[in-house]
Amino acid sequence: MNINNENKQAIHEVMIADMQKRLFKQHNEIIATDEDYDNTLSVMVNEILHTSSISDINDVLCDYDDLFPSEQVFTLDGTMNYVLQLLCNKIIAHENDLRKYSI
Repeated sequence: MNINNENKQAIHEVMIADMQKRLFKQHNEIIATDEDYDNTLSVMVNEILHTSSISDINDVLCDYDDLFPSEQVFTLDGTMNYVLQLLCNKIIAHENDLRKYSI
């Protein structure tokens, strides 16, 4: 399934944010240099930015399978549910922020 151009930026943003958190957590759990982290992050972001389909996203998730130790994201269905969960979480976070500031 190809992703519409209008939706790519939103998907890429939530994926980068989530996978960066996962990578940082992993970096802190193992002995690795900051340079290793920076290089891995740079390559990962570049790979995410070049995805244009659910299949492409699945390939990226499979490349970084160590960031998903207990999650089922390595099938197309799992990948689609992962992306939908990230987007829904972002919507919920924005709704909660709006509630804080409403009168």
